[in-house]
Parts: sequence; structure tokens; C-alpha cells
Amino acid sequence: MAAGNLDWDNDLQLDQNTPFTKLQKNSPYFSRYQVKYKRRRAGKTDYYARKRLTTQAKNKYNAPKYRLVVRFTKRDIICQIVKSEIVGDKVFCAAYAHELKRYGVSHGLTNWAAAYCTGLLLARRALKKLELDQTFEGVTEADGEFKLTEEAEHEGETRRPFKCFLDVGLARTSTGSRVFGAMKGASDGGLYIPHSEKRFPGYDIESKELDAETLRKYIFGGHVAEYMETLADDDEERYKSQFSGYIDDEIEADGLEELYSEAHSQIREDPWKKNDEEGEKKTKEEWKAEGKKHRQLKMTKEQREERVQKKIKALVDA
Repeated sequence: MAAGNLDWDNDLQLDQNTPFTKLQKNSPYFSRYQVKYKRRRAGKTDYYARKRLTTQAKNKYNAPKYRLVVRFTKRDIICQIVKSEIVGDKVFCAAYAHELKRYGVSHGLTNWAAAYCTGLLLARRALKKLELDQTFEGVTEADGEFKLTEEAEHEGETRRPFKCFLDVGLARTSTGSRVFGAMKGASDGGLYIPHSEKRFPGYDIESKELDAETLRKYIFGGHVAEYMETLADDDEERYKSQFSGYIDDEIEADGLEELYSEAHSQIREDPWKKNDEEGEKKTKEEWKAEGKKHRQLKMTKEQREERVQKKIKALVDA
């Protein structure tokens, strides 16, 4: 083949014996093929986002980088403060929506107002654990205004607030999402979470301003109260079916704000509150016994042989 010759057809005619590259994927190809991470193949983890949430600046040496992990299930909300290490993720503090029953919130445990309460509960627990709950009180009376936790005086010196970054997982970050309700609760609780007001309900994209009254309505369950009133007027049968738990506990639409307000104050008063029936904390041995309670014990050789003989006898008798 002549060097620099661009006539491909002539080259093919001249070099009929030149071997071409095989098109099929052969053994060497598959020996070099590398599969993606298991959680990527399962569609559970966004590693592009995770890398940026866990990678710490090199000039911060071994300082941990904390994430506010918020996940929603069908009946619960999971809020955790997590740091990433070589051996895996470690949870520093956690709060769950089903714990809100201790503070008087027994229904609607996955709505926007419950997400705010869960985030607030997590923030107060984390600061209590660090003994900073008195230094960083956050927003004591939720008014819907956009505020970030700032530095404060602690024992004669300026202390920066506990900082973490929001980790939403694979959830869609649309405006008004419940994920931002949990973030707002944690921020008002005294944690420093870098964010803007653009994704809160009540933000106007044209005027680029946040309507604090709309956000406050969501924090205290006002949107649920409006729906309850509308449904009670338009379709009473559906209202009784959908809000049967509220009716049984004699919770009305106009009493939701007081309910959530009381829950906020109780969370601030005691973030580690327990139910009366929970009693004292279980010991390590009691937790081990609890875990073994539902475990099926392995049969011995004699027991297996006895079982086989019983089965043979049953077949013979039949």
C-alpha cells in the first residue's frame, strides 16, 4: 500500500491478503472488560454525586466530611448524618419519622411537615451529642424565612456551626420536594447546611423571591389542613376513609398547626425522649438475646437422622 494514498478502493484491490481486525468480541476483550459497581448496576447509587459529596479537600487532611442523608420509604422518613471512611460509611446520628409519635405526631408521617420535624429532631440530637445545643439554637420559632446558621460565641471563643451537605440519593430535587423539608428542619435546628431558597415551596421563579408565608404553611401542615377541609366539604365519604386515623384521634384541620408547634417545642426540650412503655435502655446481652429470638437454630446430626426416620415411617404407613 502506497504511503499517503487516499484511494481506499484501490488499496482494497491491491491488498486483498491484508488481514482485517476481527469484529466479534473475543476472549482478550472480555478479560479486559470491567463491570460497573454493583450499586450502579442495580441503580441504587449515583456515584457521580457521591464522589463530590465524600471527597474532602486535601488541605483538610483527615477531617471528616459529613452528609445529611435523607431517604423516604412508603411509611417512614430516614434522616442520618453520615461520614465516609475507607472501610465504609459511618452514621454519626440518626432520626426517624416513626419516632415523632413520642412527640404527639401520630399521622401523616411522610408529609412535608413530618419531614421538617424529623430534620429538626436530627439536628437537636446531633448538637446535644456534641454539647453544642445551647450554643446553636437555630430558629426557635419557625416563620418560613430563609436563614443559615452562623458563627456563635462558645466559652469565650467563636465557634463555627456543625457543617454537613445534603445527600438526596436518587430523589428528584424538584421545587417543593419533601427532601428540602427535612433539610429546612435540620437547618432551623442549628446545623449549617449550604443551600439557597430556590427549592422551597413558595419560591417564585419570576420574581426570584421566597414567600415566607407559604413556606410556613407547609412547615405547620397548612396544606394538609386545606385538603382536609376541601375533602370534608366535597366528598365526606372519602374524607372519612382517607383521614380515619385523624378522626379517631379527634384531630381536626384547624388543630394541625398547634399539633406541630407543640411537637417542635417538645423536640427542642428533649430530643432523646422515650415512650413510657419503652422503659430503661436494654443492655448488650439483652439486645443479643433479642436478635437470637427469631433465629432458627441449626439441627444436630442426631436430630436430622431422627427426622429422616420419621419421614420414612410416615411414607411406609401411608
